[in-house]
Amino acid sequence: MQWYLSYGGDRIGPLEEEQARQKVRQDPEGFAWRQGLADWLPMKQVPELFGPTPDDGIPPLPASPGARRRADEVDFRVFGQEMQYVELELDPGESVVAEAGAMMYKDPSVHMDSVFGDGSASSGGTLMDKVLGAGKRVLTGESLFMTLFSQSGAGKGRVAFGAPYPGCILPVSLPDLGGTLICQKDSFLCAARGVSIGIYFQKKILTGLFGGEGFIMERLEGDGMAFVHAGGTVLERDLAAGETVHVDTGCVVGFVPSVSFDIQQVGNIKTALFGGEGLFFASLTGPGRIWLQSLPFSRLAGRMLAAAPQKGGSRGEGSLLGGLGNLLDGDNRF
Repeated sequence: MQWYLSYGGDRIGPLEEEQARQKVRQDPEGFAWRQGLADWLPMKQVPELFGPTPDDGIPPLPASPGARRRADEVDFRVFGQEMQYVELELDPGESVVAEAGAMMYKDPSVHMDSVFGDGSASSGGTLMDKVLGAGKRVLTGESLFMTLFSQSGAGKGRVAFGAPYPGCILPVSLPDLGGTLICQKDSFLCAARGVSIGIYFQKKILTGLFGGEGFIMERLEGDGMAFVHAGGTVLERDLAAGETVHVDTGCVVGFVPSVSFDIQQVGNIKTALFGGEGLFFASLTGPGRIWLQSLPFSRLAGRMLAAAPQKGGSRGEGSLLGGLGNLLDGDNRF
C-alpha cells in the first residue's frame, strides 16, 4: 500500500508504509492519504502510521463485535447501450432508494413507499436526522421525498430504473472508493438502502461561480452500491498524486474527495471569447479517481433548443429546398 503525506500543502509520495510511518513518527503534524481513504486525514488519526506496531508490544484493538455493513447488498444488471436501465434483484427484506419518478418497472412483491429525506435514516433515525436529510436534498435542487422499494415477498423481487436521457449508468461500489463519492447534481439515480445522499460545498468562491456545478454538489456516502447517470460516453480515470487534467466545466460527473477541484482561466482573451469553451476550465488534480462525460445535459438541451422551429431553428439540414422543404416535410406544427 502506497501512502502520500502532506505538510503545509507540500505533498510527499508515493511512500511504502514503513517509510511513511517513519516520517509520521518524526513529524506527525500533517495529513496522510492512500487509495481507499475518502479524504486526507490528520496523521494522528491514522492508526497504520501513528498507532503502535507489533514491535512495540502493544496489541491492536479488537474489532467491534457489532460491526457490520449498514447498506443492503443488492445484485444488479445494466441493460442497453445509448438509453440504459438498471435492474436490481432484492432478497427478502432488502431495499433500494431512488429518485422520485425514476422507476421503470417492478415485481408485485416489491413494496413502494415515499420517505422523507434521503432514506438512509428511514428506520431508527430521529426526526432531526430526517429533517436534515431533506434539507440537504432541497439545497441540491431535489424534492423533499425519495422512493423506497422493498422486497416484502418470500422470494426475490426485481425493480428497474431508467436513465433520464441518452448516456450511461455507472454502478459505483462506495467501499472501493473509501466510502464517499462527490458527483454533479441530478446525476444520482438509485442506491442500496443505507447510502446517504448529502451535499458537498465548494469552498472557493470562483470555483462555485464558474466551475459549472455551482457551490453545491451531491455527496454519496456509505458502504453499499450507488448508481449514477452520465450523458454520452463516460471516461473513468485514476489521477496520480499531483497529476492535473483540464476539463470542460460541464463534463465533470464525479470524483473522490482526495481529488482537488478548481478552475483555471482559458488562455488569453481572444481564446476565451471565441474558443467556444467559455472563460474557465475545470482543473482536477490527483490523487484519486474521476469520471467525465462526453455529453452534458446542458449541451444536449442547448442544441435541441437551438434547433426548435420556435427559436428559428431548422431540421431540414442539407435540404436543397431550404425553408420550402420544411413546409412539405409533414413535421411542422402551426
